[in-house]
Amino acid sequence: MSYTALYRKFRPTTFEDVKGQDHIVTTLKNQLRAGRIGHAYLFCGTRGTGKTTVAKILARAVNCEHPVDGSPCNECDTCRNILAGTSSNVIEIDAASNNGVDNIREIREEVTYRPTQGRYKVYIIDEVHMLSAGAFNALLKTLEEPPEYVIFILATTEVNKIPVTILSRCQRYNFHRITIDTIADRLKELLAKEGVEAEEKAVRYVAKAADGSMRDALSLLDQCIAFYLGQTLTYEKVLDVLGTVDTEVFSSLLRRIIDGDASGSIRILADCVKNGKEMGQFVNDFTWYMRNLMLVQSSDDLEDVLDVSAENLKQLKEESTMIDRESLIRYIKLMSDLSGQIRFAAQKQILVETALIRLCRPQMDTDLSGVLDRIRVLEKKIEEGIAVRPEAFGSMNAAPAAAQAQANAAEPPRVAAPEELQEIAGRWKQIIDRVGGPLQGVLMQAWKTQKVPQYDGRTGNPVIYVTLDGATEREYANTEDSKALILDTIREVLQKNISVEFKAVSTGQTDVQLNDIPVQELIGSRVGMDFDTFDGSEEEFDDPEEFDEDI
Repeated sequence: MSYTALYRKFRPTTFEDVKGQDHIVTTLKNQLRAGRIGHAYLFCGTRGTGKTTVAKILARAVNCEHPVDGSPCNECDTCRNILAGTSSNVIEIDAASNNGVDNIREIREEVTYRPTQGRYKVYIIDEVHMLSAGAFNALLKTLEEPPEYVIFILATTEVNKIPVTILSRCQRYNFHRITIDTIADRLKELLAKEGVEAEEKAVRYVAKAADGSMRDALSLLDQCIAFYLGQTLTYEKVLDVLGTVDTEVFSSLLRRIIDGDASGSIRILADCVKNGKEMGQFVNDFTWYMRNLMLVQSSDDLEDVLDVSAENLKQLKEESTMIDRESLIRYIKLMSDLSGQIRFAAQKQILVETALIRLCRPQMDTDLSGVLDRIRVLEKKIEEGIAVRPEAFGSMNAAPAAAQAQANAAEPPRVAAPEELQEIAGRWKQIIDRVGGPLQGVLMQAWKTQKVPQYDGRTGNPVIYVTLDGATEREYANTEDSKALILDTIREVLQKNISVEFKAVSTGQTDVQLNDIPVQELIGSRVGMDFDTFDGSEEEFDDPEEFDEDI
């Protein structure tokens, strides 16, 4: 006798055997007991959640000669014929291959004939969203007013593709993804029937890999049993068969990324490739690992959502203190984007290696998340007492800057003259370029929308007005070190020791409100930086080309 796959061998035959869909089973059984049977049902949900199985059970239940509490007895002639597939009263149609108008017209002609056995003629149309527009239109009238002895059960994984006119004619039931606990319990039950020993950890990993699908879980389990036939199914064996990676590897990889150890990260990936791990699964599992880490950072009350062992939870809590949330979100976003790209890539390993290097080298990313990650790295090095190269904070040459600082120290600062303030405005792009480091990234994001600095209209003092929004960047920019760096850069560019005040403005404030802002406040954070209230004109610049380029 040929071998029968587990998902076929243990397909539920009664409502009581259906797992994880109690809300649907209870409703259908109540309808059957009360005789309130609908004429059209729509079963929606992801693959492997029991749509077709429940449809077949319902088809037997409405025709069963001796139903038991709403479930079919599976013993009468009608039930046995339906189970054997020999009954003409239950017609299964695959809409993926029978999706034309002619196929639906055949159904319309057939429904005029009463069932030869049992009370109802049941049409189960699987993947109904694959029907053509013409086929849907042909089905409408029959679906709305079928003969009293006809029941339609439509099943789909993409309910969004079904016309509203069809939806309004059906009782809709949404099949949920099955929980890991429910799948694991079912797998252990079936393993006992099959006489196969398996570790608890191995079973739960298979349940998790199924992603809410009972059929997928049984298929994966079938694959693992076949590979290690006659042996105890261990966690390591499951990982080998499914081509996945142990969480210990992800923990080690994450710690190297946090330390900026690109070579160490690449070595871990190389070991995984050598052991035959699949790159797409590697990326998905690593993203999931970081997702768990993010939830641990967010709250202490999410342990039931994480579904990890106590040992792994302790490890996650330790790692959650090693990285800030912004950097972790950057990691997750980068790996999530990679997950979509790697599916169709020819060189998957190269893509993953590139992503790991980007995670370890945030300076390669010019977006805000990369800038914030670089700030984290610099702060960590400073806390650990590691010397940081001057270029990490800016592109200024250290020697000229030191010499200029010494010269400026001998000359007391003075208030900038009007022409000096205009020179600052004209050379503001050059000043930003020389600031360098993370602060440069914050200022550069708003460069295209800036206006030039001008005097305070009320006091006559030289003031640079900066309009920015964003809490994280504001906290970084609003420090004495940032203020000093900007002023030092201005003095270096102008080769003069001058004093300029900064005032911050929140998004939405007007020019009149600027005068009410305390002098001590400095810039906020990011996009939308405006330097008010100078009404620049080309005549105020010595070089018209410089005006066009910088303003």
